Amino acid sequence: MTGSSAVTRNASPPAPGAQPDESTSERRAAGAEMARVLRTEPFRMALDSSGAGIAHWKHDPLHDIVEPMSHHVIMAYNGVMQRMERRSGKSVAIGTFRPGVLIIIPEGSSSRWDIPKPVDVVQLYLPDATLKRVADEARTTGPADLLERTAHPDPITSRLLLSAADALEGNGALDALFRHQLTDLLATRLLAAHAGSPTAFQPTVGGLSPKVLLRAIERLRSDSDADVSLDALASDAGLSRFHFCRAFKESTGLSPHAWLRQHRLEQAMKMLRDSDEAVVSIAAALGYSSQTAFAAAFRKLTGETPSDWRRDKR
Repeated sequence: MTGSSAVTRNASPPAPGAQPDESTSERRAAGAEMARVLRTEPFRMALDSSGAGIAHWKHDPLHDIVEPMSHHVIMAYNGVMQRMERRSGKSVAIGTFRPGVLIIIPEGSSSRWDIPKPVDVVQLYLPDATLKRVADEARTTGPADLLERTAHPDPITSRLLLSAADALEGNGALDALFRHQLTDLLATRLLAAHAGSPTAFQPTVGGLSPKVLLRAIERLRSDSDADVSLDALASDAGLSRFHFCRAFKESTGLSPHAWLRQHRLEQAMKMLRDSDEAVVSIAAALGYSSQTAFAAAFRKLTGETPSDWRRDKR
């Protein structure tokens, strides 16, 4: 799924490292600023209307200034090892791009980047409001301010972010649910490891009540046009997104996205086995953007194409 964001410009571009006046500046959404500075289209992108989301870029060497953006930008690198330089005002950071490291550009910051070789990178565009919401829902005890990071070792967060691009399946409901879950999870990790001071989280225990769990599952089992967003599921349960995800997994052993993915797979198998509907019609009925997207998602879970699976089961 692709998305785009409106582009706005600062009346006068700030110098690298400068912090613009919040009352007068207009910042680009992260996806728009990255498209400008990288001078290419993303390999894959999934954004919300706010411009928050995930983008996978493969771009040429970069020697330019990244202007202030309206999101925190977190990057995980997936290319060949190389040295890079980042200048923010009078500060110069030299790091090594390699798998397992993170780049963090806090909302509103600006810096010049010099990267000599082509880059393969997955980026998370995180609104500050989302970061603060997660901090509030998780009852953190520290400030929700992210540190600037340049090729900072964090293999766990890096792997999570890199896995995001491959998990997008061309199914609107599944992709949105996955993206929202992942955003909240990554926000939690960022608060714990990359905030201005160590952040402690209050433990959460216990699952959903049987009645609330049944209501959540009924919503997830609804047809492909139903609202199965994390916001809708959490609102039905009377919980925050943060606590709903943890309680749902405590009750079922699966995240909401994993549960819905398994349910859609079971629906697909039943339709393939018990009907003569064309694969393209089944793909559309289950909310996939195309037969190709459905076939790729089905094969990822079963090891077979839908047509091969149907033939083997008959």
